[in-house]
Amino acid sequence: MMDSFDVVIVGGAVIGSAAAFFLAEALPKSARVLVIEADTSYAHCATTRSLASIRHQFSTAENVRLSMFGTEFLRQAGARLEVDGVRPLIGFVEAGYLFLATEAGWPILQRNHAVQRAEGAEVALLRRDALAQRFPWLETGDLAGGSLGLAGEGWLDAHGLMHGFQRKARALGVHLRVGRVRALKRAGSRISAVQLDDGTTIGCATVINAAGTGAAALARTAGIVLPVQARKRCVFHFRSPEAAAGCPLVIDPSGVYFRPEGAGFLCGIAPPESEDPECTDFEVPPGWFEERLWPTLARRVPGFEAARLLSSWAGHYDVNVLDHNVILGAHPEVDNLLFANGFSGHGLQQSPAIGRALMELVVHGRFRSLDLGAFGWQRVLRDRPLRELNVV
Repeated sequence: MMDSFDVVIVGGAVIGSAAAFFLAEALPKSARVLVIEADTSYAHCATTRSLASIRHQFSTAENVRLSMFGTEFLRQAGARLEVDGVRPLIGFVEAGYLFLATEAGWPILQRNHAVQRAEGAEVALLRRDALAQRFPWLETGDLAGGSLGLAGEGWLDAHGLMHGFQRKARALGVHLRVGRVRALKRAGSRISAVQLDDGTTIGCATVINAAGTGAAALARTAGIVLPVQARKRCVFHFRSPEAAAGCPLVIDPSGVYFRPEGAGFLCGIAPPESEDPECTDFEVPPGWFEERLWPTLARRVPGFEAARLLSSWAGHYDVNVLDHNVILGAHPEVDNLLFANGFSGHGLQQSPAIGRALMELVVHGRFRSLDLGAFGWQRVLRDRPLRELNVV
């Protein structure tokens, strides 16, 4: 007899685990929820290889709302995710983001600032002199100013949050199966079952695609084209005599970013579109730090001229190539297959709100806490991008 579940979640990293947690909280105890994950070491997933940060400084109101709930959740995550008296170590550091701009980019910061403030984000626009006074280690001569997050932004322990969701979900009765989903078995407008590589077939009332960079391949097995690709991103860890006291996560106008990490700093930059093909390898390009990052770092923070590279790693964004925003909810052709894909680097910080939203779609059939309809399939099918300008 085929085993069957009320909800099958394909992908057990932070998005799938957040969905499992919120579903386990909301559904009756008799409901059966299954998470299927191929690699429970999570060594190569986007969650654990990310910069592990959260910000409210987006250009679209919906993204601001998603991450503001993320902050609210992180502040209470210890209590929410406690199991048998043990609280997960989230390590949330509220140190802010600082987006820098030249005169050409200043109007964009102003427009984004208006969107963020309208949503209640605590952000401030600082002109050049104010920047220089607040961050004396920063070279500001070519800048018009910057946008600084005053509360709710920073970085965290991605592993801690993900495992906190997982442990609490299991304590609430969620099942975990190690395996790889080969195909979704579609019958008309419904997914009837998922089939694993070992030949096992598992029945389902609802399926959630939280497969990250594997989401597009999974969708194809149900006859759906999902515009999500794996794009490589590299992070570099360096040390410098310059401590950069009070340093937030800084985004230079060039796109180079850096933030403190222990006694050193993490940094990186997204490659130009012409050098950013779909990619699944984990190789760090040789010379990337020395040729593309160090010169900009040294110009922006003169003390970084003596920076010494300690280590580096590569991971992958699941990039929505249409507009760099999540595709959330059911495809109009398949009503019990829910998508949460294409986060383009924003998945960790948005995971609490997305997990709650997926729960609402399963339990109530609609969004209740936040109106996230703008992230649905209609914009994809009509080729009407919801552009996010602040992509780091």
